[in-house]
Amino acid sequence: MHAWNLLNLLMNLVSLLIKRAALHPERIALVDSHDGKDREISYRELAEKVSAGAGLLGKIGVKRGQTVLVFQPVSIELYVFLLACFHSGIQVMLADPSAGRKFLSGCCQRLMPDAFFGSWKAQCLRLTISEMRRIKTTICSNGWFPGAKSWRGDSARSSLVEVGDDEPALVTFTSGSTGAPKAAVRTHGFLLAQHRVLARSLDFEEGEVDLITLPVFVLANLASGLTSVLAATNLGKPGAPDVGAITAQCEKFRVTRCAASPAFFEGFLRAKRELPQFQKIFTGGAPVFPDLLRRLQAALPGAFVDSVYGSTEAEPISHFPAADADEETAAMTRRGGGLCSGAPVPEVELRIIADRWGAPLGPMSELELGDLTAPDGQAGEIIVTGNHVLRGYLGGAGDQETKIHVAGRVWHRTGDAGWLDSGGRVWLLGRCAERLPAFPAADHLPGDALRYPFAIECALREIFPEIRMAALDWENKRTLVIGRKCAGEEAAEIGSHAKELGMEQIIFLDAIPLDRRHQAKVDYPALREILKIGDR
Repeated sequence: MHAWNLLNLLMNLVSLLIKRAALHPERIALVDSHDGKDREISYRELAEKVSAGAGLLGKIGVKRGQTVLVFQPVSIELYVFLLACFHSGIQVMLADPSAGRKFLSGCCQRLMPDAFFGSWKAQCLRLTISEMRRIKTTICSNGWFPGAKSWRGDSARSSLVEVGDDEPALVTFTSGSTGAPKAAVRTHGFLLAQHRVLARSLDFEEGEVDLITLPVFVLANLASGLTSVLAATNLGKPGAPDVGAITAQCEKFRVTRCAASPAFFEGFLRAKRELPQFQKIFTGGAPVFPDLLRRLQAALPGAFVDSVYGSTEAEPISHFPAADADEETAAMTRRGGGLCSGAPVPEVELRIIADRWGAPLGPMSELELGDLTAPDGQAGEIIVTGNHVLRGYLGGAGDQETKIHVAGRVWHRTGDAGWLDSGGRVWLLGRCAERLPAFPAADHLPGDALRYPFAIECALREIFPEIRMAALDWENKRTLVIGRKCAGEEAAEIGSHAKELGMEQIIFLDAIPLDRRHQAKVDYPALREILKIGDR
């Protein structure tokens, strides 16, 4: 797992880190696992290393306002370097190194870095990409590399640079659905607002010990006085956690909380080992099905278990505690009403508008937006606005498709379909782009709910929790793909429920492709490619 996965929270937290180092200098700030051994660093040691790192950056010649591309595995060294950059007012650029050379070339064409920081292995990758070979200054994180500066911790300390709220802090590149690089630009002010929302909504308490599987949360933890234990597992494969190593870590460092993808917790439960004695569990980044919430709560009856809905551009959006996953919400899911994701956080304003996905909207007036807004109980596009909602992308590329300018405010189009119930809770129906041919919904469902594949997948998941299924428009038919071979009564039962949900044909495959990052979302483009091959 590399630094590009820190998609939602990097900010110039150094001033807060310095305060924390003064309040509790010997408290452990970070723990990681290196060559099979645990390493610890205190708040005091971390603050000193960050200041020295900032001094070394100045000595090397990397200046405020310049951009550093970072390819570094999640480790203590990564966070020291990131904080040193923010200490100096240097912009950090993150891109997924596993996305391929063409993608990385495109990132550098969009924003040419002034410097590169990475491991010995990352330096070798850099030499294979022409645009990256042109980066003037390179820094090797672990020893000597030809032509690169060595990252050391023995430089003189540097004074903290003050930055303005509108000064860019972080640029993250993701491929999105088209494969073309899209760059989210986060300013220091934006990231501070996001940190405050996360700290409140994830219920940070000073002195807690957090098992980290989502590296995004480390810097928020540092600002809040928590100890972060980087999970001793391959963070790039959340569905296959090293249960033994993680359990040992949790016992040794008395871990009290964990935020992880649903695939991580599914992997733990599959291993049939007792979960560590977490007092708080937060799960998100991919669909969190009700059965997982129920199983987590049953495994840890005294813990607070919560699912979080959000996106790269808006994190968090809403919360749904396991305690609210009652029979009423489960019944609505089984009928095709989608997945309940709870009430929006107070810091975000959320609306459902008529589904116009694929067509640019705005600028417009508040009155015009009101005309687009759907009534409660009607399905449509989910849009959000707030201080922690991304206002735009690098150079405006992608803004036309995903932003609505309304009377001085910017609304973000999430691309998700959903509806609001009478209690103000958000129900997710799936991606707008995957909308199915029309099917008349039953009276007990929100209008158009069954036009969205995720609503159908959730309904069938509640009935057949052990079978992965995907709904999609294939050959202009409402098609259900089942991720294993079924026959006899089982196939007949699935077919009966699928027909009630408006499915016109069923296709059986050995497995359904999932997203690379969380291993939990259906990869519809990859699924269509498999179906095309099967038709030949």
